[in-house]
Amino acid sequence: MLLASAATPTNAPKPGFVRVQINTTEGPIVVALDMRRAPATSANFLAYVDDGRFDGTTFYRAARGKADPKKGFVQGGIRTDARRILPPFPLETTAKTGIRHTDGVISMARGQTPASAGGNFFITVGPAPAMDARPGYAGYAAFGHVVAGMETVKRILAKPSGGGMDAFKGQMILKPVGLVSAKRLDGRPKPTGQPKPWLINIGG
Repeated sequence: MLLASAATPTNAPKPGFVRVQINTTEGPIVVALDMRRAPATSANFLAYVDDGRFDGTTFYRAARGKADPKKGFVQGGIRTDARRILPPFPLETTAKTGIRHTDGVISMARGQTPASAGGNFFITVGPAPAMDARPGYAGYAAFGHVVAGMETVKRILAKPSGGGMDAFKGQMILKPVGLVSAKRLDGRPKPTGQPKPWLINIGG
């Protein structure tokens, strides 16, 4: 039994989770979304995946720690492309879900407004407890974890960066890493049926 357990790969289907493979120009990343504890956030992410809204976007931010530049987080998604965005949804805080920002967690990026998360996300390298909810601070919505491809995440984190303003200062990847496609590995796709204006080739 012990041998069988040891041979079980971490990247395998698990009840209550849906795996998504994110294919980048630096290699693949597989994340497992926690459908039980973060259902709304996971459903939002899957809507972007199933619609192909992440396909052809980038990982554009590498936020490295000052004390240890091998830790931090990488951020990717649609940036400010309004053609790809879906309606907002309520913030599922870490206090509600119990999913903390530990190493290899995937979480939703957002603006100042708690319910502003949408088509951008980040993946942590090393623990990031400052992103968890606490009294007076809503934090960010963690909703899953990396089950394969952390070496890809670390390569993206190490990319040369600069530019940016305010919280993004010095963190914009100079040559953004291509997010080629994102596909679910478990269950059937459920496209939203919403228009896809980014696919329209204006002017031929």
